[in-house]
Amino acid sequence: MPITQAVQMIHAQGAKWVTADGTEIHLKGANLGNWLINEFWMMGQGANGIDTQCRLEAVLDKRFGYAERDRLFKVFRDNWMKPADWDQLAQFGVNVVRLPFIHTLVEDEQHPGSLRADAWHYLDDAIAQAERRGIYVILDLHGAAGGQAGEKEQHDGCTGPAELWTTPAYQDRTVWLWQQVAARYKDRPAVAGYSLLNEPWGTDPATLAAFIGKVYTAVRAVDPNHVAILPGHSSGIGAYGDPAAKGMTNVAFEMHFYPGLFGWGSIGPAVHRDWLLCNAARTTGVCEWDKRIQGLETPLLVGETQPWASMGLETGAQVTRATFDTYARLGWATTAWAYKYASNAGGHGTGTWGMVTNAAGDTIPALDFNTASLADIENLFRRYGAVRYEPHRPLRDWMTSSNAPDPFAGL
Repeated sequence: MPITQAVQMIHAQGAKWVTADGTEIHLKGANLGNWLINEFWMMGQGANGIDTQCRLEAVLDKRFGYAERDRLFKVFRDNWMKPADWDQLAQFGVNVVRLPFIHTLVEDEQHPGSLRADAWHYLDDAIAQAERRGIYVILDLHGAAGGQAGEKEQHDGCTGPAELWTTPAYQDRTVWLWQQVAARYKDRPAVAGYSLLNEPWGTDPATLAAFIGKVYTAVRAVDPNHVAILPGHSSGIGAYGDPAAKGMTNVAFEMHFYPGLFGWGSIGPAVHRDWLLCNAARTTGVCEWDKRIQGLETPLLVGETQPWASMGLETGAQVTRATFDTYARLGWATTAWAYKYASNAGGHGTGTWGMVTNAAGDTIPALDFNTASLADIENLFRRYGAVRYEPHRPLRDWMTSSNAPDPFAGL
């Protein structure tokens, strides 16, 4: 059913996500990574020193000028996500997408604090594509002005000091940006919420909580309707305290859980079993987080997780279904990373990070953007919309099955 009616607007109620009439809704879906902010590992690029969006922009500016760079990015964005991708998302049974974007999608980088002439083109289109298919959208500021993630991270579009935290002008621009976004979409039922800042690892928890408090206030000044999603620190959400006690309303917390990855155990069913099933005393894994969330009476968004990669297609699919089911029972919203992943050779192998990927043999060339011709760069960007993509079929089947698997039997 298209999401166009006020009664479909999502709110926070206690620790639950509910529609306007108080009906609990279980949000499950995926991130649209690499579309509106590039992550080069997701597109078969990243060599020769160009591994972030900022570095690519700088090279294209130097070689071809800003106007041509801007045109090339539009070519890429117009080809990474097409209407057929939205249809494919619906076939996976998702009802929400988290939409990562960089601030310069909306803000005119040549005139900071001003909107681009086409500021709303891609966000408007994404929301329209989603709402007509019954899919909600979480708007995720993945790359803020100055960067928020830290020197060793690349997911905010740049590599270098997280200058958001030391530069008041960047903070002011971030607050301004969210006011523009919130004013634009304050009455749009298909927007499930605002993910105010992605993985803000470049500062301490107290500084993060204080700044997000300012962003929340700015959003609420123009939009009383949508859930404001408070980003957890890598150390958790403790610095926020009880949002209600601070006068915050209609808020949720966001955390990213990656069992088996980034130093959290080893890839395989066992680490997911321990996380999802807890221990006998129910004091570890998701049980510990459930107690915390219930105590705060605030919903949780698992904004990123990856439960299927490199485990074999069938096993990964079953673990993913168990993950979504467990989080739904707890009342958590979940968006896996990610919908699409493209590699040079193509094919799912034992499981890429994508629900879909370019088919084996439908290759993606790795370019050296320092020397590739303008035509070759444009052809690469168009190729992302022309290759044949294939779904992770066991994942799609288990995500839409009326039966639930037991991937941990015998472990």
